[in-house]
Amino acid sequence: MALMNYLTQCTFDHGALEQTPKILDRLGVKRPFVVTDPGLKANGLLAALLAALGKEPAGVFTDTPPNPTESASEIAAEAYRAGQCDGIVAFGGGSSMDLAKAVGLMVNHTRPFEELGGSVKGMKHIGPIPPLVAIPTTAGTGSEVSPGAVVILKNGRKETFVSPHLVPKAAICDPDLTIGLPPSLTAATGMDAMTHCIEAVLTPVVHPPAEAIGVDGAERIGIWLERAVKNGEDKDARWHMMMGSFEGALAFSKGLGAVHGLSHALGRIEALKLHHGTLNAVILPHSLAMIGNQAEAKFARLRRALGLGPNGDLPQYIADLNARIGLPANLRAMGVNEEHGADAIDYAVTDLATASNAIPFEAEQYRDLFKRAL
Repeated sequence: MALMNYLTQCTFDHGALEQTPKILDRLGVKRPFVVTDPGLKANGLLAALLAALGKEPAGVFTDTPPNPTESASEIAAEAYRAGQCDGIVAFGGGSSMDLAKAVGLMVNHTRPFEELGGSVKGMKHIGPIPPLVAIPTTAGTGSEVSPGAVVILKNGRKETFVSPHLVPKAAICDPDLTIGLPPSLTAATGMDAMTHCIEAVLTPVVHPPAEAIGVDGAERIGIWLERAVKNGEDKDARWHMMMGSFEGALAFSKGLGAVHGLSHALGRIEALKLHHGTLNAVILPHSLAMIGNQAEAKFARLRRALGLGPNGDLPQYIADLNARIGLPANLRAMGVNEEHGADAIDYAVTDLATASNAIPFEAEQYRDLFKRAL
């Protein structure tokens, strides 16, 4: 029996940022707390948000790390309390949005943070968080409509937190905020969104609306990603890539898979500071090769969406796309080596995404996947 809920309100188009005050008013937020990162403070986008707000927020946290951590979330949560804030504006990529969700959990829950994680079935302990408005500045993670957040805990685990309460009350998707993103970041975040769409389609969880959205998202990204990488000022390409990212997150309410399991595992390696979207891009063709004809009907849908013939090689299509947009050919090119394998495999087996993979994945399959991707 399928259980389907779908998801949150989104204001979407060029110039949507200007709607932020109206949306906060609708939610009853008078003292917003802004969560963002140092890059957006430096490049002027944070100033654009503050100008759109029309008033000084009650608090601003600009120190979101590339992979959000429990420690950084605690600092931000303390600033939220000190500012007597009553809602959160997440402004940035997936890291800022996930850290904002962690702040919401911390300020509204007394239970130890790690006990709310998916690996310990903490969803049952998660209640409402303060009103959250999410404004993405990249087209990749889709966290603005996602019920999840990924945070590195103090114990070293890269934990996934999942609850309907973590879906932002509103999303504001303004493609203008992505104009000027460098080609490398456009490519990496775009392939993050492509991976979301493809893994969501392939997971056996029953949710036809989400699957249909995932197919549309993959088609859209397949058409527009290279244009966005080649010309960051292309407003049409930016619009479609942000829509593809949005659709990827709508789709992965259905689940993800082993690409994310291994990506989460490798993303924990503090010394390497690996980008999540780039990891997904590099791992994806190898996961698809392992799934192969065990998901032939869904592969056929994806081939049609991506403009491949009935016998098209889907894994090779992804590998070739990665090469054309300048992403690494393998994990070794990102600094990963054999010594990282054992710990990553142990972690990946327990990752929440593994449970919904297209085919069963245990340690043996992850060893194979790691070897292929290396």
